[in-house]
Amino acid sequence: MSQIRPLIPLLVTAGILIGGNGLQGTFISLRALEEGFSTSLIGVIGAGYNIGFALGCVYVTRILRAIGHIRTFSAMAAIASAAAISMVLVINPLMWFLMRLLAGICFACLFATVESWLNASVTNANRARTLSVYRLVDLGSVTAAQYVIPGIGLEGFELFAIISMALTLSLVPISFADRSSPVAPEAIRFDVKALWNISPLATIGCIVVGLTNAAFRSLGPIYGQGIGLSVTAIATFMSAGIIGGVVLQYPLGHYSDRLDRRLIILIATFGSLLAGLFLAFGAGNDEWLNFAGIFLFGAFAMPLYSLCSAHANDHAAEGQHALVSAGMLFFWSLGAIIGPLFASFLLEIFGPQALFIYTAAVLFLFMLYTLQRMTARGPVPAEARAMPFRNLLRTSSFFNKLAAGNNHRRKDG
Repeated sequence: MSQIRPLIPLLVTAGILIGGNGLQGTFISLRALEEGFSTSLIGVIGAGYNIGFALGCVYVTRILRAIGHIRTFSAMAAIASAAAISMVLVINPLMWFLMRLLAGICFACLFATVESWLNASVTNANRARTLSVYRLVDLGSVTAAQYVIPGIGLEGFELFAIISMALTLSLVPISFADRSSPVAPEAIRFDVKALWNISPLATIGCIVVGLTNAAFRSLGPIYGQGIGLSVTAIATFMSAGIIGGVVLQYPLGHYSDRLDRRLIILIATFGSLLAGLFLAFGAGNDEWLNFAGIFLFGAFAMPLYSLCSAHANDHAAEGQHALVSAGMLFFWSLGAIIGPLFASFLLEIFGPQALFIYTAAVLFLFMLYTLQRMTARGPVPAEARAMPFRNLLRTSSFFNKLAAGNNHRRKDG
């Protein structure tokens, strides 16, 4: 703890940001329903956040290099706070789309700033402990944030104010952090062709994760409301999916380090497909069946991003790992733009069960593609892989660097 103590302000700031982001995502979907927005409009608003997030991923390194960490954080926190409170002042779909787009840019930059700062502050001696605490902060803050909604209620301005206050207060702990701002990170060049050549499967896989998991995060509250869940039950439903995502991360990662990683990707995809079909056709309106179904969906679907990133790194050459970490997050963002948008139209036409019919269809197609890739190229031997599986957050590409540490192993053949 003595090694981690200097990092506590950064970890507290990260917890406030992750919790505020998780609260805002669920609340905006439910409040939009209360305001009479159509499901398709809610999907467009959800896509706005992910468009902004993709833009933030592209430009954050340039911003950090231009003005430094603390100025970047201060500016983005202030803008995100203003965007949150302005949504209750002007209740209009276009306004909400623009504010969510702005929030996406800000959160991409905020997470990148904190994680870049953490990465510069940790040593190999405390890296694993810091990473474990960071993951606990992530899980605890997102889960707890869901229950603020039933505690406060959907009506009125209170939740908008709480979100805005949280973003403003996130400036406080980071202001007490080490006063020496870290060196600005090197710019990362996006090369779509190079990323595709490294691993077509990982590229498609990250897009698929965006198409499916982002649709769940944006439209899961709409699904819950559509099948008659209370606001508290919707919070539990969303939390169960998030908690489920932790359960199989390490078992799947452990076996993926020893077997053909594509086989584990196939198993995880099949498990999430079955869970989606159960939610669509078996769970009905039963609360506990839906909780169990979404827990299983999260358990299999959430590790897919980390598995695909690990598979891409298996094929990456020396010096390409930074490109992979930034590129995989960018491709996830592209899927996350399309997923909520397309799924929302299906929900509006066919009802709430269409959400998980859609995810099952996308995952089935990905299974077919995975099988095709397994016949097109042999597996990378375990001893020749550049780095082991790492449990990654989709917050910024700098989380990959924080998780990687000194785990790089030189390829032997």
